Amino acid sequence: MDPAPAEWLMKRNCSMTPRQALLVYALLCTATLGIALVFTWRGAWMVLAFALLETGALGAALLHYCRHALDHERVRLEPKCLLVERADGARLSTVQLDPSHARVSLRDSGMRTLVLIEARGVHVEIGRYLTPSGRLELVRALRSALRGVSLLYSAPGRSL
Repeated sequence: MDPAPAEWLMKRNCSMTPRQALLVYALLCTATLGIALVFTWRGAWMVLAFALLETGALGAALLHYCRHALDHERVRLEPKCLLVERADGARLSTVQLDPSHARVSLRDSGMRTLVLIEARGVHVEIGRYLTPSGRLELVRALRSALRGVSLLYSAPGRSL
């Protein structure tokens, strides 16, 4: 009997969904342009020019935010496949690794060090949305899950 698949999902920490960001942008544009139109009607037409510039810059910033708000990394361990999926903006990349030859490592517990998963010459770095302690926890969980299927982690006494 094969063990049940294990899955780890790491998402970007965002305070607003893209729909909420669009709503906030619409409210800010309405207020800014409303005030600018009143000043334009009273003869200060430069206020409208700056309001348009401001709403354009805010729109560009929120567009960038919305493109990356749903970024994630997903690791799924199945009996014959270790699937690593990374979504970055509009790009989605998927790498399939052999779990019987997979090795999980973390060079150090520094802020910029990512979790490295290697199998048969293919390697993937994950964990960019985790804290250093979260990365260490992920390494332990992956190693523990791989112990049942990996040839590399079957020896007793190997731990992080």
